[in-house]
Amino acid sequence: MSTPMRREQRGLVPDLFDLLEMPFAALRPPMTQPIKFEDYVKEGRYVLRAELPGIDPEKDVEITLSNGALTVRAERHDEHKDQHRTEFRYGSFTRSVTLPVGVDDNDIRATYDKGVLEISVKLADAKQEGKRIPIESKPQSDT
Repeated sequence: MSTPMRREQRGLVPDLFDLLEMPFAALRPPMTQPIKFEDYVKEGRYVLRAELPGIDPEKDVEITLSNGALTVRAERHDEHKDQHRTEFRYGSFTRSVTLPVGVDDNDIRATYDKGVLEISVKLADAKQEGKRIPIESKPQSDT
């Protein structure tokens, strides 16, 4: 069974802001189109899935990891022509997610299948126990 992970922290009510932005999504310039993400933990790995239909992952997708943040950048160049009309879609997409504490950044896998990019990162094997810190008493001085 997979365990849901907390998404990017954007405040107290991020879902409300997403809903308020929805009617204005068509007015955004193509450079700021969001990538739809879902994330979860499965079999000891943090899994991130991104919807990227119509993109060549070898040429148009870049995945980077820096300071605990995983960033996905993609570009779309899609053109359909038929006898009476031409239709095209293009744009750049970027989205970053802060990875959970304790991931193994040397064990990252990425696959692309049927328009879905899946990135998985190995989580630490065991949770570290907190360390108890003793409190020392200062000698009292006579004043």
